[in-house]
Amino acid sequence: MEPLARIAKRRVSDLLDDLLQVEPVIALHGPRSVGKSTVLSALATARGVPVLDLDDPGTRDAVAANPQTAIATPGLLCVDEYQHALQLLDALKAQLNREGTLAGTAVLTGSTSQDALPRTAQALTGRLHTMTIWPLSQGEISGVNEDFLPALRAHPDATVAARPSSTTTRKAYVDRLCAGGFPLALRRTGTARDRWFDDYIRQSLERDAVELVRIRQRAMLRELLGRLAGRTGQVLNLANASQGLTGERKTIEEYVRLLEDLFLIDRLPAWGKTLRARAAASPKVHVIDSGVAARLMRVSPAKLATLDPAALADFGHLLETFVVGELRKQVSWLDEQVSTGHWRTHDGDEVDYVIEFDDGRVLAFEVKANERIAGADLKGLRTLRDALGNQFIAGVALSTGLRSFTYEDRIHIMPIDRLWTPVSPHRP
Repeated sequence: MEPLARIAKRRVSDLLDDLLQVEPVIALHGPRSVGKSTVLSALATARGVPVLDLDDPGTRDAVAANPQTAIATPGLLCVDEYQHALQLLDALKAQLNREGTLAGTAVLTGSTSQDALPRTAQALTGRLHTMTIWPLSQGEISGVNEDFLPALRAHPDATVAARPSSTTTRKAYVDRLCAGGFPLALRRTGTARDRWFDDYIRQSLERDAVELVRIRQRAMLRELLGRLAGRTGQVLNLANASQGLTGERKTIEEYVRLLEDLFLIDRLPAWGKTLRARAAASPKVHVIDSGVAARLMRVSPAKLATLDPAALADFGHLLETFVVGELRKQVSWLDEQVSTGHWRTHDGDEVDYVIEFDDGRVLAFEVKANERIAGADLKGLRTLRDALGNQFIAGVALSTGLRSFTYEDRIHIMPIDRLWTPVSPHRP
């Protein structure tokens, strides 16, 4: 995979422009170094306004001491890393109370989840629209506009038939998942990329984590992250993951939540608990970026490319995390709110990713690391289809194979790269 040689156009930029027509304040949250500052800078340049960068200590101190003055600027207010001076939110609230709730008042970015911030961060409840910007999608990296989910929802059979074959090799998938989606990592290769991942993980744990809470056992936090990375794509079992660690159960749970707040891991909730009494309730854990996960696991592209049993197991879990990450990004661009999760029953039926739309209809995805998929591999999709009836739009088994086809009623097999291959070649 060639290093990224340009600034990728972000899908979230178009969403921001649309939302600024109706929302007074937008907070764009996401991992550090994911490209939030670049998106905000481009928006500010287009609007002819400055950016208040609160990562700069001098700017931060000045804004914290003079929040009313800081927001008293004509045009759109743009603030980077706003969590460093939450006094701004009270000042914004007072301004909106005086002048009315005006659309397009401010855009803020933050490198922690909003839920992790103190109660004062809730000052703009009802006037603050939050969005998440994830690492670059494969389409953003390649410069194409992914339309897979809307097309699959509207016309599943036509979507399957639109691209009957693929040329992406297993090695190419390995390279993509090991590279991940962070722009600065994608501009590096080999040991330089490894060093970037190591620095990113260290700074997230030693600087960002400490800014949020007082960490009593930093070494344990690092060890816990490594253990969770080794279980990426699997059902979260905290008792098993924390075995041998010295912290109490409450501390372990707090540290897991902290890793979520820092956008290092994500808990994918169990879905469909009311669908069948025997549905499992435990979430799955995914490292947010597959490149970070691979580095934490100390697996290289060369190792994953082999057919060694241990490498095959690692590849399977990382591939699921990679695919779930791509679906998560595409879900964040949809025009409607959806619920997502994984479905697993105590009878052994499993579906890796489920998307439920507002009308109750469902798309389901199973990720397979093999090139060929047997009928038995579709058991979970079949069971879910039969349980949902007409609410089941389509089930897709995504594999490293080369063919795209319908296996049986509403169940399809597609290469993984269909996720970022535009269905309509005429779309921009």
